Amino acid sequence: MQLSTKDMRNPESPELPPPAPRNQEEPTLDVILIRLGEFGRFQLTVFFLTCLPMLMNAVSSVTFVFTAGNVAHRCNISECDGPDSAYDDAWTKFAIPMKNHDPDQCQRYVPRSISNWTKPREGEQYCTADSFDSKVLQNCPSNNFVFRDEELTISNDFGIYCDDEWKLTLTGTINNVGQFFGIPLGGLISDKYGRRNALALGGLLSAIFGIIRSFTTSYMPFLLFEFLDSLANSSIYSVCFIIGIELVGPSKRVFACSVITVIYALGEMLLALVAMYFSNWRILLRIFYIPALAIGSYFWLLPESIRWLFSQEERETEAVDILKRAARTNQRRLSDLTLDKLVLANRAKLGAANQIGGRSPIREAFGKLFFRIVNCSVCWVVTALVYYGLSLNSVLLDGNKYYNFMLIAFVEIPACFIPCLTMDRFGRRYSFSAYMLISGICCFCTVLVGADHHYLRLCLNLVGKLSITSAFQVLYFFTSEIFPTNLRNSLMSFCSMVGRFGSMIAPQTPLLAKYYKNAPALLFACCALVSGCLSLLFPETSNTILPTTVHEANKIGSKKTSKDPNSSTMNLDNENTYI
Repeated sequence: MQLSTKDMRNPESPELPPPAPRNQEEPTLDVILIRLGEFGRFQLTVFFLTCLPMLMNAVSSVTFVFTAGNVAHRCNISECDGPDSAYDDAWTKFAIPMKNHDPDQCQRYVPRSISNWTKPREGEQYCTADSFDSKVLQNCPSNNFVFRDEELTISNDFGIYCDDEWKLTLTGTINNVGQFFGIPLGGLISDKYGRRNALALGGLLSAIFGIIRSFTTSYMPFLLFEFLDSLANSSIYSVCFIIGIELVGPSKRVFACSVITVIYALGEMLLALVAMYFSNWRILLRIFYIPALAIGSYFWLLPESIRWLFSQEERETEAVDILKRAARTNQRRLSDLTLDKLVLANRAKLGAANQIGGRSPIREAFGKLFFRIVNCSVCWVVTALVYYGLSLNSVLLDGNKYYNFMLIAFVEIPACFIPCLTMDRFGRRYSFSAYMLISGICCFCTVLVGADHHYLRLCLNLVGKLSITSAFQVLYFFTSEIFPTNLRNSLMSFCSMVGRFGSMIAPQTPLLAKYYKNAPALLFACCALVSGCLSLLFPETSNTILPTTVHEANKIGSKKTSKDPNSSTMNLDNENTYI
């Protein structure tokens, strides 16, 4: 059954059949949310509460960019360096090979003769081009370096340089391994014990692990708590997103979820801004994770998801109480008779769902929706790979890495709202496909543009990031609509978990550039183009009511139940209306 939100707000439209008598009306939760106000004061309060955990999810996901970043350094040239020597002294070009306009971090030229060398006097240029053999290189002795600035990451705190730099990129991979295991675990907790409990528990544990991590004194404990932090925090994004989807009325879902994802982008920008002024990785972690302890209060402050409560027969009373509280907060009237009918209809649907085939819901879902789950998982892998690949490589662009990161995060803000203009007009799958194709084309064009055209490459990078972020926005929304209520978070978390293979690969993509400098861009382009084509095989969910059961989810897009997305018909008595 498809639903026109315009006609829901205008029940006197001449295209509608006469309304059913009041005693025969079978209201759905979507209809009740419209009566309550699709995005009223109650919903705004819940959205305000989700801001802190969403911000912390952004910090937890990418903080390793600054805590485990490679600090700019060069060899300490004992023949030339003095107490007041700078990172970029004029003579360094004679002693150290240059890479991308900066001194090489791990190698130097061999001196021609050092037997009679003495320290240069003040104002005297002793080291010249004749002092070193530019054809012979040697590694920096004893990891003795000169640093460009006072930035402190685990690199110079734990002594991780040159041949051991793989440990720095491994931190990003371990972070995503934690997400790989944490997302499905959080999804199961969310579906079994409630959205609120999953959000509060994950946020509190993440804060504790982050604070402990800031006190570690060696690499392995740091890596352990990086994993545990990611494990606890990783499901928060999807839980906040599910709360946004399930709480508001049909016509406000796109806008509501766009607002949620803007908080994520603001969290990334705030992280870069704070890291720019607090370059000590320990202080940076404490600035964010100590306030995050407040998320533990959400066990009492945040109301539980109404849809989840209705999916649990024994929790219907709590759902009704929250609806009454929402009505009072939004200053709307809601009759007891309407709520009684909603509860009875919900019991009937749950009873019917439990009798179908006698199978567990998750087995039934993989039986009937197998291709949909596989295709969705592939889209998640590609989207995560391109999204995180473009983000992580932004700090390697020319210029200030903090500004670059803020800029690449800033383009996510318009990308969160652009889907609002396309998803209802052109549909979910066409919107997702278009964004993936645009991102792939931009990545491919960066291969064709020469390295000298820095600003053009930067613009293509930003447009590609904007497009892939829009695709991510549509994908989260789309995934939450094609699966049933009782499995929505579990299946969404499963697809997101599989997608972490893409984000686990992303931190390692710069290694491909050692063999061919444009290999990462080609990888992103090919994957995005293929995924954009595969997404056209999904059913369209625009203007449909969220399905409750696997049976209803399987009928989405079928000829018997699908109508034109612009259809203006709505029948509240139809047996296929959904909670």
